[in-house]
Amino acid sequence: MKKSIRHSLRTLIGVFLVFVCTSIGAQIRDFSKIQVDQLTEPQIENLWSRAEQQEMSDQDLYNSLQQQGMPNAEITKLRVRITALKKKRENERLRKGSPATKEKTKKVLLDQDWFTPLVDTLNEDIEIEEELDKQFQIFGSELFKNNAISFEPNMNMPTPKGYVVGAGDQLSLDITGDNEASYELTVTPEGAIKVEYAGLINIAGLSVEAARTKISNRLTSIYPAIRSGRTKVDLNLAAMRSIKVTMTGFVTQPGTYTLPAVATVFNALYAAGGPNDQGSFRSIQVLRNNEVVSTIDAYDFLVNGLQAGNIRLEDQDVIHIPVYISRVQMEGLVRRVGFFEIKDGETFADLLRYAGGFDNKAYTARVKVLRSTGKDVGIFDIKETDFAIYKPFNGDHYIVEEILERYANRVVLDGAVFRAGDYELTPGLTVGELLKRGEGIREDAFTARAYVQRLNPDNTQRLLSFDLKKLLDGEIEDIPLRREDRLVVTSIFDLRDEYFVTIDGEVRHPGQLDYAEEMTLGSAIQMAGGLSDAANIERIEVARRIRRNINERDSVLSELMVVKFDNKEEAVQSDFVLQPFDMISIRTSTGYQLQRQVRIEGEVRYPGVYTLVRKDERISDLIERAGGFTEYAYLEGASLQRIATSSEIAVQSSRSATSLDNNLIDSLELQNEENRNAILGKIKEGQSKTNLYFNKYIGIDLKRIVKRPESRLDIFLEEGDVLTVPRQLQTVKIVGEVLSPISVVYQKGRNLKYYVNQAGGYTSRAHKSKTFVQYANGSVKGTQKGLGRIYPEIRPGAEIIIPQKPEKQKISVQAIVGLTSGLVSMTAILVTLFRR
Repeated sequence: MKKSIRHSLRTLIGVFLVFVCTSIGAQIRDFSKIQVDQLTEPQIENLWSRAEQQEMSDQDLYNSLQQQGMPNAEITKLRVRITALKKKRENERLRKGSPATKEKTKKVLLDQDWFTPLVDTLNEDIEIEEELDKQFQIFGSELFKNNAISFEPNMNMPTPKGYVVGAGDQLSLDITGDNEASYELTVTPEGAIKVEYAGLINIAGLSVEAARTKISNRLTSIYPAIRSGRTKVDLNLAAMRSIKVTMTGFVTQPGTYTLPAVATVFNALYAAGGPNDQGSFRSIQVLRNNEVVSTIDAYDFLVNGLQAGNIRLEDQDVIHIPVYISRVQMEGLVRRVGFFEIKDGETFADLLRYAGGFDNKAYTARVKVLRSTGKDVGIFDIKETDFAIYKPFNGDHYIVEEILERYANRVVLDGAVFRAGDYELTPGLTVGELLKRGEGIREDAFTARAYVQRLNPDNTQRLLSFDLKKLLDGEIEDIPLRREDRLVVTSIFDLRDEYFVTIDGEVRHPGQLDYAEEMTLGSAIQMAGGLSDAANIERIEVARRIRRNINERDSVLSELMVVKFDNKEEAVQSDFVLQPFDMISIRTSTGYQLQRQVRIEGEVRYPGVYTLVRKDERISDLIERAGGFTEYAYLEGASLQRIATSSEIAVQSSRSATSLDNNLIDSLELQNEENRNAILGKIKEGQSKTNLYFNKYIGIDLKRIVKRPESRLDIFLEEGDVLTVPRQLQTVKIVGEVLSPISVVYQKGRNLKYYVNQAGGYTSRAHKSKTFVQYANGSVKGTQKGLGRIYPEIRPGAEIIIPQKPEKQKISVQAIVGLTSGLVSMTAILVTLFRR
């Protein structure tokens, strides 16, 4: 089936390719004769777009063309041209401000070899989309949009000496010395100030320093002490006037802006958002009285921190941002990617400086450039020696790739040596000299054989084996090393299985032990924590692995050896020598028994924990040892709780859909004294086993047991049993589907319905026929069906449980239609049969 689908798919792709080739004017039937260089850009774009319409990936297209006979060389050319064409279209969309640029470009970038390692090294807190935005960011665009760089003028600075006074400025004139006076003066629209006794003084167009000199000269006639210097005249700017500056050209927010009179060009650019996507960052012009008074290159500030040309603005100045002349794109492993504006005379070395230089892993020997030739895109290489003379062209797209994961002069030392790792391949380096650099071989080195892994010219592997001991002793000639040689000295531990022995049974810490030479049975027992109290030292078995060749029909699996000892001290001191993979089994002594304890609580004379004396001790024996009952004992409500077995726990776990700790199941087996003591400790503390382990109630009739000891009702006691003899119970509990679950005082002779009515009666969801009663002794009895419902007898301490009816599933419309169709078909079949 899969083969037929694959064949059909290939057929459809083949038909599609023939259709595409026909549509581009190349009546091609033999794909082996396609010349990609002869295809025009519209034809390549037509092929690419039609493949996308058919939901074919680029790789599917290339694979299909290869199957149709297109040579690999032509497929490679096609791959390059399609990639370049895609990049060109994305760049065009970017310049037009397409909002879908990032999403459409993401897949293209992720397919590039240079971009993959860049994505792999991204910080986890940075989104890949943010990195994609950087690929298409115009260098300098963030300068005037960065809130951390405001370029706001400092209004609290001292008055600049070169500040030109104009209409609207407020000046502070202070006269000190032999004469004291202070004036707050405002420059009139005519450019003058009025000073007491001196009249109007015109200072418009003068700097603050020149204005001070002029005012001082006018006041000399009024204050003669000014000539001698005993009186000083000081002029400062009290309040600054505003100026209007117009932003024109390719600016983000063109218009007229009102700025402080001390504002500079960068202040105005920041207020207007700087150049837009089409504006130039390299030729920002300041026009004053229709003349260019300053030209600013923002790259001087971005790259060098210089503010050349950032002059102070004057009223009615015009800042004009022309369109950029030449812009190129830099991608790959450089420190700053994006679009860069290039001026006449600049080279690729200047562009690389603007991009922050190469990244540490960049391939610097040559850089790829995609350049438009007017009718299509060409790929060229720029060699490192040409960086300083190569002049970029408008629209160039430069790609800096990653260096190869390849070492020019590396050899590797590995294995049983003291300093394994990579080493420099120096002229004439040999195996012996490399071992000396690695500080020699370790004691566990296998000296009979070592080898050198070597790459052939075609990158296939070659293995040179030699006797390491003879080489080190000078008995054979040393071996010269080549680039990428790998010298491996094997350890003796690498040439064999890991040796161990296993000890199980009655030891404190059974398990697997690491094997050592001359290891004995006594040392293995010591390493396992010693023998337990139950250990049988009269028969310790050691099963040994068979290493000889045996007949196929031989049924022997291992060699068994039995070791006997008179006492435990002798076993611990045993000098029986072990071999690797020996398995030691120490079993329990014959007749060894752990004490078993049970608990009796409630209305007996001596409640508490009792240790069983015999295996056949019964409930009646325990009651006798407890001194019998008190006068308040309610024998009919007595219950017996018993720890469940592992199989019962598994069943109960699956039914309740709960999980059980494996350690808990293991402890229930009571295989060793430690687990047993843990359980008995809980029993002695008087804690309910319900909170410790799964337990079960065993329904007993203590009243009949007391009357007939050792009868079949008088069962044997087991480890962990808890016998509870309650006080006289006086209530009956009603739970489940009743209107008001409650406990009711027991009334002798009353039936189940009476107690249900005391709880408000059944709910609408009550499953009356499934009502059951759990008695105080743990036994359960359900409702029986006869001529009617026969409910169980109610006793003191009983619990009446009314379950809920199961929910009935509604029949869906599909089920009704299916059932109806089935009935109609059955009816038609029956009618046909009867007619016959």
